[in-house]
Amino acid sequence: MNTIRPVAGAFNQGDTPTIAVFNKAKTPLGVDLGALISTMQKYVDQCVAPVWGTPAQLVRSAGFIKNQWAMVFLDVADAPGALAYHDLTPDGLPLAKVFVKTTLQDDALVSVSASHELVEMLVDPAINLLTTGPRAKTVYAYESADPVEELSFKVNSIPMSDFVYPSYFEVFHKPGSVPFDHLRKVKKPFQILAGGYQIIFKNGKWSEIYGSRATEKRLQKEDRRGHRSQQRKRKTLKRTSLRSVNNSNQKKG
Repeated sequence: MNTIRPVAGAFNQGDTPTIAVFNKAKTPLGVDLGALISTMQKYVDQCVAPVWGTPAQLVRSAGFIKNQWAMVFLDVADAPGALAYHDLTPDGLPLAKVFVKTTLQDDALVSVSASHELVEMLVDPAINLLTTGPRAKTVYAYESADPVEELSFKVNSIPMSDFVYPSYFEVFHKPGSVPFDHLRKVKKPFQILAGGYQIIFKNGKWSEIYGSRATEKRLQKEDRRGHRSQQRKRKTLKRTSLRSVNNSNQKKG
């Protein structure tokens, strides 16, 4: 039986990373790749970096660039239930995978899957950040898009994923006192919207809490073997996956 070994991050989080973006999918993305990269760059520059302090330079490439982060578009998910996820390469560099055919078959948008993983990769590139929160003896994963997973907004007419602000993880803020997410839908720290969820660690176990019973039922029906919480049980730092997204909210922009 093969043993899964954790991969340690091998990058300086204080640097501005270059992210090589390339397409290996045969399925059409539903959006021009150049336009998507340009839009994600604007998303980072104008939306994410000003609040998270996580600048990045996205470049279109034919494949991996040595010593640089990467985002690759592939056809079919290699982790059960995942539309996209971010991971670490064997060299310890952040890597986001977006599964085009799987995403489209789920009536979701490639641009939202990609931007979801982009913001989460920038905020927690080694997939190892945790914080205390409102529940006693509970720690929360630093997931910046999962709590607001079903929401999106348009940049250059292309839907991008909503994301939470650092204030979301600061329990001392009073409800409504500061913005907690980009779309201003979250009203207090650690609130999980109806279509979202959050990964927690309590009593020696990883689990998830949900924004609604409907979301809980939906996610519990899925094969969870590829999900980050399951990987963490085996003491790895591998894979945070984006699952089914309610496309109705995305289409509303």
